[in-house]
Amino acid sequence: MKEMLLATAAESVTSGLGVAGSAAGMGSTAAPVTTIVGGLISAILGLSGIVFVIMVVYAGILYLTAQGEEGNIKKAKKLLSSSIIGLIIIVSSYAIATYVFAALATITT
Repeated sequence: MKEMLLATAAESVTSGLGVAGSAAGMGSTAAPVTTIVGGLISAILGLSGIVFVIMVVYAGILYLTAQGEEGNIKKAKKLLSSSIIGLIIIVSSYAIATYVFAALATITT
């Protein structure tokens, strides 16, 4: 009797998790590799964009609080120019990744 109740409870939990997963869009079919890698690259590029914004804000604060000191002004300008170069690299890598994965998607389908 006890084993039957445990089996029924386990089956109920398993089916409930399956229903919840399906409702959340997490079906049992495996996602293509391109989708997984594309999502990972998008996440990394998004985090890089956040780092860029933080660096620009820090460079701005450093520039505003320099109070005419040449060393701090040069440091702020160098940080700002490095941030802009980093943004250019981020945008170009996003464009390249988008192009490559679009080309791979058309080749594999």
